[in-house]
Amino acid sequence: MTAERTYRDVMVADPVFGPVWARPGLSRRDRRFVSLTCVCALESVDLMNAHAYAALASGDITYEELLEFVLQFAVYCGWPRGSEAEGAMRSQFARLATERGEDVPPRSDLPLESLGPADHEVRLDEGERCFVDVNLLPPPPRDSPYFQAGILAFVFGHLWQRPGLGRRERRLITVAAVGVSGALGPIYSHVGAALESRDISRSEMNEVILQFSAYAGFPKGRVLQKAADESWQRISTSTKKGNDV
Repeated sequence: MTAERTYRDVMVADPVFGPVWARPGLSRRDRRFVSLTCVCALESVDLMNAHAYAALASGDITYEELLEFVLQFAVYCGWPRGSEAEGAMRSQFARLATERGEDVPPRSDLPLESLGPADHEVRLDEGERCFVDVNLLPPPPRDSPYFQAGILAFVFGHLWQRPGLGRRERRLITVAAVGVSGALGPIYSHVGAALESRDISRSEMNEVILQFSAYAGFPKGRVLQKAADESWQRISTSTKKGNDV
């Protein structure tokens, strides 16, 4: 089944998203990260709570992983939405504990070491290396607050290197987040890098887009599919040229 046929026949001909969850091309845990990103970006707290509860109750995602998810999500979908997502994870963890008759002890402060290197130069150097590893592109210059403090020092100097989630999981969250945003530059950058790095295969990306479309809508899903198809064509052409040399 081609990527275009997968998108059109499964999602448009049968818009009930139940069958999408049962498809074998992506694990349920992976689908949870994609769906959580989409519903947390929407304005329905009920949906956010429902998906957070389901992720926890099923055991597909741990509470600590959900809290780490919130940080990744907040960077790509905005801190106000992240604040609501944090509240949803905490409230649904407490709800589940109550239902199970368990106590929820107060959380301890996280150690300062979890914030990464305190040396700014080390942090920037590591941020540049991580930017290249994740995006497969040269790092941006350090000549603006956005690039230096935001992108290099925090997003890639810390966030993408945190141990709470793997690289693949962060890819899933980020691809869905930029897809919701509709920003074409980040969409093509992150979809292309996920495919080129092989963190997400082409068939898996098609499944990610199906899952995404069920929760973020068909028009946004079509943009992601176009980015994936064009990125794969570019990657395939580049690989073929390299093999011909």
